[in-house]
Amino acid sequence: MSNLSLNNSHFISSALSNSPKKDFKTILRNSSIMLALSLFLAGCNDNNSNTDDNTPVDPVITLDTELREIITAQKLTGDPSTDRELPSIDDPQAQLGMKLFYTKSLGGDLDSACVSCHHPMLGGGDDLALPVGVDAEQPDLLGPGRVHSVTGEHYYSGAATVPRNSPTTFNIALWDNYMFHDGRVESLGKTPKKNGNDGLGIRTPDVAFGTSDSSAGINLVAAQARFPVTSDEEMKNYTNFEGTTNAEVRDNLAQRIGNYGNPLGGMLAVNDWLVEFQQGFDAPDGTAEELITYNNIAQAIAEYERSQVFVETPWKQYVQGDNDAISETAKRGAKLFFNSQENGGANCSSCHSGDFFTDEDFHVIGMIQLGRGKGDGESGTEDFGRYRESLNEDEMFAFRTPSLLNVTATGPWGHSGASKTLSHAIRTHLNPQQALDEYDWSQLNPAIHATDSVIFTQRAIDKLVQNRAAGIPSIEDISLTDTEVAELVAFIETLTDPCVEDRECMSQWILDENDNNPDGLRLDAIDQDGNYL
Repeated sequence: MSNLSLNNSHFISSALSNSPKKDFKTILRNSSIMLALSLFLAGCNDNNSNTDDNTPVDPVITLDTELREIITAQKLTGDPSTDRELPSIDDPQAQLGMKLFYTKSLGGDLDSACVSCHHPMLGGGDDLALPVGVDAEQPDLLGPGRVHSVTGEHYYSGAATVPRNSPTTFNIALWDNYMFHDGRVESLGKTPKKNGNDGLGIRTPDVAFGTSDSSAGINLVAAQARFPVTSDEEMKNYTNFEGTTNAEVRDNLAQRIGNYGNPLGGMLAVNDWLVEFQQGFDAPDGTAEELITYNNIAQAIAEYERSQVFVETPWKQYVQGDNDAISETAKRGAKLFFNSQENGGANCSSCHSGDFFTDEDFHVIGMIQLGRGKGDGESGTEDFGRYRESLNEDEMFAFRTPSLLNVTATGPWGHSGASKTLSHAIRTHLNPQQALDEYDWSQLNPAIHATDSVIFTQRAIDKLVQNRAAGIPSIEDISLTDTEVAELVAFIETLTDPCVEDRECMSQWILDENDNNPDGLRLDAIDQDGNYL
């Protein structure tokens, strides 16, 4: 019985001893009522003992419950790769594509390869803010320490040659809408789970905006693989193929690899590519002219890239039921990530949505602008982002939302690589004006153009403010504590597949000195200390 019932029993005894006899019935009746009430209250107390306010509640259990509700509401499965047709790295075309990905024969002047800016041990990128494609002082040195030769054949004078950060090749098969930061390769159908292979057409820079390119290839990745070789700064260079059209570049490369015709720059000294294509396309009697076309080159490279599916993350394990897969700090970060600002969150999932953590759309963020630009503006050194393709004023300075899967391995971050840490990238989203005002310019590699960066970045921020005022859905400034930012980082770290940071696990996507070298021009990647990547 509760303390309340004991106290009331004492009250009855006291009342009987101190009251006149003529009040006995009244006292007894009132006391009986009090006793009944105390017994009722005691019973209520006993029945609710499991929810007593003094009983501690495990905050982790509460977090798990809240996150499970969020996971259900947002229809998350943890795995964006389901219900897709994906190649294996062991497939013959993927194996052929890997050899093509690593050869400098696809560089106009034989000094750059696809892997120059997209190495598997560098997050499917190059670990640089802005890439150095052609005319590197050491073509086989990738990542930090790779610099553009001051004696290069063009005017960049030692600075980074490519105007945007290298997007990762990891999980490239999971994109359904666009390729590149500005979406210049676009699925016109945007059918989920199809990677552009829906029969509705793919637009590329070779055709007018909104129209289908009949030569694009079978999916977005094959279409994308047609363009790095045509970029002066990335692979084409300014010597052998100067003055050529995109189509002419591709035809000359096919002839060079196929050892037929009369390609600009001449034939390769060593050429065993025909047997590789015969194996890759299961055509043992195929001729070079039949098999070694640029369409087939792009398709093989695409299959290699599309095989790079890395989604076995701690977050996936958590979503699929393992409450111990991520830390309590990461769980608090997940709550911040998925909840709206009105519900006490950071509203990250309004753009970084779904299992792939991107809405595959374009947004004005106001990220720091670095580099030589894309030829935009009066100076020709600005980058107008998606506007360059769509001519939609609302998309001036807008860029594609990146996926956050494996993002810890893909820095530096932002379309210009201006954020050297994830916490800085997050803070830029929270308050781009403050991020610009406090940016540490001394951290930049001296080879990065930054002369007008403050002016250009301010224009992007002003555009964001203008879009907000016009009612265009935009990110809003949000104030978070240092602890909350750290919690967001802890959550984002759970989105990385451990394989991408493990050389042994990644070895099947990497060629080295022991692999077949069809033309003697394989790029054997090393770091700045001379170690093989």
